[in-house]
Amino acid sequence: MSDQYIAQTVETLMRRYPGEPEFHQAVNEVLESLAPVFEKNKEFEEAGILQRIVEPERQIIFSVPWVDDAGKVHVNRGLRVQYNSALGPYKGGIRFHPSVNASVIKFLGFEQIFKNSLTGLMLGGGKGGTDFDPKGKSDNEVMRFCQSFMAELYRHIDADTDVPAGDIGVGAREIGYMFGYYKKIKNIFHGVLTGKGLLYGGSLARKEATGFGCVYFCNEMLKDRQSGFENKKVVVSGSGNVAIYAAEKAMSLGAKVVAMSDSGGYIYDENGINLELLKKLKEVERKRISEYAKEVKNAKYAEGCAGIWTIPCDIALPCATQNELDGNAAQTLVKNGCIAVSEGANMPCTPEAVKVFLDAKISYGPGKAANAGGVATSGLEMSQNSQRLSWTFDEVDAKLHQIMINIHATARDTAKEYDTPGNLVNGANIAGFLKGARVMISHGV
Repeated sequence: MSDQYIAQTVETLMRRYPGEPEFHQAVNEVLESLAPVFEKNKEFEEAGILQRIVEPERQIIFSVPWVDDAGKVHVNRGLRVQYNSALGPYKGGIRFHPSVNASVIKFLGFEQIFKNSLTGLMLGGGKGGTDFDPKGKSDNEVMRFCQSFMAELYRHIDADTDVPAGDIGVGAREIGYMFGYYKKIKNIFHGVLTGKGLLYGGSLARKEATGFGCVYFCNEMLKDRQSGFENKKVVVSGSGNVAIYAAEKAMSLGAKVVAMSDSGGYIYDENGINLELLKKLKEVERKRISEYAKEVKNAKYAEGCAGIWTIPCDIALPCATQNELDGNAAQTLVKNGCIAVSEGANMPCTPEAVKVFLDAKISYGPGKAANAGGVATSGLEMSQNSQRLSWTFDEVDAKLHQIMINIHATARDTAKEYDTPGNLVNGANIAGFLKGARVMISHGV
């Protein structure tokens, strides 16, 4: 009966939202885990929990007109999906990237429900974005765009309603422009955005949090194998905040990171990536990763970022974007002796890749668990803002570390309870769902 209930829910959703493959993929990935939950908890079906949790509570789509430095008018599309508020105010990032559409934002918002639930903090799920591309734009162009974006978004967000953060294409600069305009319009100074600058309410360790958390989670998986990062070869896709700080934390635990990438290609440095040089190139000079190979003897650059998974490694940390690691790449990783994969990005592994890892008994940390460190630290930033306090880096990092330990333990123990020991996909999906479902029942329809 539970299988039929799930199938009917998926069928209705796909009919209602055709042509949204990322969204369909995310929903299917979660719902595949939930049949035993509905067998044990008949009240969930009676309360229509599944139909209610897959349908966003609110979707906002708006135009964003802005003027470039040459005086030309452009119009982009902005989106905010306020998905589920059972556990707290909507919480999820804002993405500036040409690939942004309703399907991508809904997939990210849906994932955010379960990710936020796993943190143990009072956070609902949401996501937002726009198809604006900040690359190649001047600071003034980005500022004008951010102000136009916030001129509509401000109506729908508040420190106790919906608290956006950064994501791909949205860093400290963009958050600053949006926060400044929100404050100007609303005449209020409170924690409506996270990822803020340290001088106006931001949290130490927020920039590092997703990458650090990904490695903390992976380290817990390795402990279950009586192993760790010491003397391991690591491949990290991407070269943004998540990738850079995942690499930094892996190195601090004794690993050698041998490859990283950006959208153009990847670098391989058998001696280990020089992270200070990479930070300078990417964070300060905003250059392509290919420049690294021009400055480091024996480092190699290859066009096409997908090839990074052909490099032999013990641990793979996909930290770039969704569906970057497919079934063939997963088979190559397994063949080359990879023992652990921890997702720093959102849904970077395709369903075929996930199946390969699970079948091969690779330690596999799904994004909703492994990359929850970013939103967890955003939640910690919200706490600091509410108290008008600022914690030290070590205080925040210690809280983050404990949250990631707890998330791993919850996913591991839930997987075992539902008869799929070692399957952290099932464990994370079920644990994240159960908390939200129980609260939704307590709130009534």
